[in-house]
Amino acid sequence: MHSRFRRTGALVGTGAVLFGALAVVAGNQADAQQGPSPAPLDTLLGQSLQGQSLQGKAALSKLQPRLAELAERNGIAEQKLQRILATDKTSWLDKDGKLFYSEPVATAKERASTAKSPKWATSAVAAATGPAFELHSKAGSSRVIYLDFDGHTISGTAWNGNGRPATVNVTAYDTDGNTGNWSTAEQNVVREVWARVAEDYAPFDVDVTTQAPAESAITRSGSSDQQYGTRVVIDPTTWYQSGCGCGGVAYVGVYDATSQHSYYQPALVFTKGVGTGAKNIAEAASHEAGHNVGLSHDGTASVGYYTGHGAWAPIMGVGYSKAISQWSKGEYSGANNKEDDFAVVGQNGLALRADDHGNGTGDATALTLGTAVNGVYANDADVDSFRIDLSAGTFTFAANAAAAGGDLDVKLQLLDSAGAVVATADPASGQTNSGTPTGLSASISRQVSAGRYYLRVENTGYGNPLNTGYSTYGSRGGYSVKVTAG
Repeated sequence: MHSRFRRTGALVGTGAVLFGALAVVAGNQADAQQGPSPAPLDTLLGQSLQGQSLQGKAALSKLQPRLAELAERNGIAEQKLQRILATDKTSWLDKDGKLFYSEPVATAKERASTAKSPKWATSAVAAATGPAFELHSKAGSSRVIYLDFDGHTISGTAWNGNGRPATVNVTAYDTDGNTGNWSTAEQNVVREVWARVAEDYAPFDVDVTTQAPAESAITRSGSSDQQYGTRVVIDPTTWYQSGCGCGGVAYVGVYDATSQHSYYQPALVFTKGVGTGAKNIAEAASHEAGHNVGLSHDGTASVGYYTGHGAWAPIMGVGYSKAISQWSKGEYSGANNKEDDFAVVGQNGLALRADDHGNGTGDATALTLGTAVNGVYANDADVDSFRIDLSAGTFTFAANAAAAGGDLDVKLQLLDSAGAVVATADPASGQTNSGTPTGLSASISRQVSAGRYYLRVENTGYGNPLNTGYSTYGSRGGYSVKVTAG
């Protein structure tokens, strides 16, 4: 018995050795069949791109097997990155596999139509906003979009190298040939660009400013750093533009990056590509900053940039010829990009503003006759309410959209002391020209008896978002409410 057990043990041991040997052989055969481990992504990028940027479709043909890793590197869903690279001719991957866009120039017609600001812009905007280089849309916010008109030195960034200078001194915006002085006309352009971009970003908790912040207020040092932003340089030079023949460039989804934040700054708007007029510069600046906060282009199956319909265009399309440009979720006919702009921006560092006025009669904001009160309509589900006590007489109740580049289309209702609707104003929207929208503001003139009245401000759309107008989705922005006698 004892010896039998020893022999059995020996057989079992021998079997284990044989099995182990067979397993090693099988494993070696499997490794041989699978081939060597894939090269690290950075090695593959170096081999495929050879230190250069590559247009999207060409990059995709070289890097398709590693698309999932590229998508992760860019914080984009794999299917979305596939679509962008395959269909958007303005998409590029740099030597590190990071996605950026190089925008086409504005057409001669688009430049000509917006070369001069509307008469209302130079007076209303200048009077309302003060010194051109001290403008703030939300001073004190921990997020910033800095519109840099007065020149900037670019070095140590993704825009340097690849045959471009290691250091670039971008000169200040200039239209009269005198770089040592800011003319009134030049300052008015700065004011209007700021007002338009500030309106586009009004729903978000961000300070759009022309006053240079401390570098620490733009650059993010790490995940614990909660004060950061982006710089949009208005660039009149040719150092980059002559090579790309483009209207602007920007990296995608880098606004809240926790590493190499400054490396992917700034976003650039080239006046050589879009012209020197305020409307075009503002459209391009909002668009390029939009890329920084994660947004892609709004187009169709046949065009990379949707140019809009009626008086409307999406900000991430091209709105040079439309007076009303808004954020979009692809509600127009043939849209190729259904992403929710507000949701994407929220995922890339910009939250919506907090509600600034009460929603009902119980928490309505008090008004004083003849004095305007400002508000921002930031959420599509919001309602802003105001109250005022009046003697008997005739009064005008007005809710005015932003003076420059309004995004909010206002619906105004007058309510009596019991909260019943007395009158409603919601005019049709349109445009006088590409820089001047119509019908965004609303007013009611009415004779009333003495008592308390309420004003209810809501956003509204116009027409059919498929092909004639827009929904309430992007109808958000700043407004002012005022009640006057007579």
